[in-house]
Amino acid sequence: MPTTLADVIGVLEGFYDPSWAESWDAVGLVCGDPSQTVSKVMFAVDPVTAVIDQALSWGADLLVTHHPLLLRPVSSVAATTPKGRSIHRLIIGGLALYTAHTNADVADPGVSDAFARAVGLTGALRPLAPSAEDPRRGLGRIGELPAPLTLAEFAAQVAKGLPATAAGVRLAGDPDRTIRTVAVCGGAGDSLLGTARAAGVDVYLTADLRHHPASEFGEHSGGPALIDAAHWATEWPWLADAERRMTGALAAPAVEADRTAVSRIETRVSSLVTDAWTLSCKPEGASQ
Repeated sequence: MPTTLADVIGVLEGFYDPSWAESWDAVGLVCGDPSQTVSKVMFAVDPVTAVIDQALSWGADLLVTHHPLLLRPVSSVAATTPKGRSIHRLIIGGLALYTAHTNADVADPGVSDAFARAVGLTGALRPLAPSAEDPRRGLGRIGELPAPLTLAEFAAQVAKGLPATAAGVRLAGDPDRTIRTVAVCGGAGDSLLGTARAAGVDVYLTADLRHHPASEFGEHSGGPALIDAAHWATEWPWLADAERRMTGALAAPAVEADRTAVSRIETRVSSLVTDAWTLSCKPEGASQ
């Protein structure tokens, strides 16, 4: 039997339960008929025009994104606005859109697990801010490096492990400081600065750190160093993990019932860089 959108959603929501999302979030099916057949699924961080065009050009039936298209309520989806035009493109092209956002952030494994592995953390990971309902879930992750590195060496490893962006990687702290224990949080993580300091880690790696919170954080003696990466780059590693888990779950029952069914779902992770910042310029002779 063909795989339906409802089948795929059932699998995704088994991994990323919508009830785990923050109250302000907008997760789940944005557009699409649950009864439609799905044969091609694309994963991306942002449901922006370039990604939608890429998915349509490939012939995808479903686009799974981390960031919501309609995070804030709207009163119209007329094609006179960028979001309205996106909705029209999706519906006319027969492309369903599904979002897993903060429910994927806190999942076990979730966004920060993939982020942590991408930058070289090994062994067991634990939540930086555990969920009250289940201590295995929660925001961020804490883990260990297989061998100590200096802060500068670890920052270079982070830059190598994440997809390249114009914003790159910034660090705050003594570049020669020894790093063993690392806390990470995919996406904007300055709300967990105090939590990272209380956890006693050597460095906190996240995105979208603002000047004043980061500056004040640095005034505390003995606290962690900071590394700030591009928002999109810190969440992109999760896409391959979600893709792998989804295809594995869909294939498992199909193997027993019909081995040909395993090949009916094609998947692809978008490699388009959709970070908001597209260029970084420095004065000639400025330090890197």
